Formats: sequence, C-alpha cells, structure tokens
Amino acid sequence: MQSWDDGAVRARLRQMAARDPQWACFGADTHRYELAPALPQAEIRAFEEVHGIELPPQYRSFVAEVGNGPAGPGHGLMPLTVPRPEAGEEWAVDGEWEDDRLPGRLAAPFPLTGPLPGRIGTPADELTWGTLMLADEGCGIYSRLILNGPRAGEVWRIDPDWGGFVPVSPGFRLWYTEWLQRPEHASHRPDEPAGLR
Repeated sequence: MQSWDDGAVRARLRQMAARDPQWACFGADTHRYELAPALPQAEIRAFEEVHGIELPPQYRSFVAEVGNGPAGPGHGLMPLTVPRPEAGEEWAVDGEWEDDRLPGRLAAPFPLTGPLPGRIGTPADELTWGTLMLADEGCGIYSRLILNGPRAGEVWRIDPDWGGFVPVSPGFRLWYTEWLQRPEHASHRPDEPAGLR
C-alpha cells in the first residue's frame, strides 16, 4: 500500500489556506485547513480492539501518518478516537460520531449490498451499521467509510432526504486527494506538491 506524503498534504493545505484566508469555501470555517497530529499506532490499535474491527488501510495510514482531522471534505474529517474539541455545541455531527462508537456498531455487517439511491424510507441509522462517519456535508448528509464486507474501504454518502446512500469513491485516499485538488482549490501551477499528483 502506498504511504501518504505528510509534507505534501500539509503543503497543499497551506496553499489552500492562503487562497482562502476568509474561509469562504464550504466547510473551511470549521476545519480552517488545519490538521491535528497523527495518532500513535498503539492508540489506533486500541480503538480497533475495543470495537472489534480493522480500519481500512488507506484511512488507517492517513490517521497514523498525516493527521486525525479536521481538514477535509465538507465540514472536515471527524477525529477517530476522541470527540471534536468543540463537541457539546449542539451540532448533530457530534451525536452521529457518538452513535458510531456504541458497542458493536462498527463491527456489525454493513447492511447494503448495493447503492440505495433517492429518498430513504428506512431510518438512516439502520443503514449505517458497519460504517464510520468521516465528514459532515451539512443538511444531514454524511460521508461514511464502509468497514466490512465486500464494500470495505469504499466511501459512501448518505443523504436520507434526496440522494440516498450511494458510493462516492472506491477508497479513502482518492476521496481525500480529490478534495485537495478540487477546482476551487486547484493551483494548476508547477509549485503544486509532487506527492499529490
């Protein structure tokens, strides 16, 4: 598996922050293009053991080599092992984060075998077993990482009111890298960090 280039990711985030000093891009006022320190391997292993899971390698290596959020898609990446520092401000994403960590939830089988487009009639929390919430995209829409079964490692978006629960990326690395290179962030210049091409 390809390792992350921590320096390239952080350099790209600095470029993005310089282009958006007022945090006008969606979610930037929450994550501010900042990354928390990476997590020690022992802390990641302890999380996996407590929840009876193995995190998909692309995501696991990101939190171990680059950072434990928050800079990322939507309102940013949620931390893996501890709540957001701002938790308790009545933000729905914190409840979603806590629900993921209920006993047995992450290790449960992912209930879908394929995409579920359109309005969802089933309560959303019944469909998200075996997934980890990565980011809040606003309006009750979340990006989730599939943890087990044939879809393990894929990133799906759940939008219960309109978009359904559908795959958006075959893996965390592509999902995150595409966010770093989105047109509103793109440099198209020779000084773009080589580790992100």
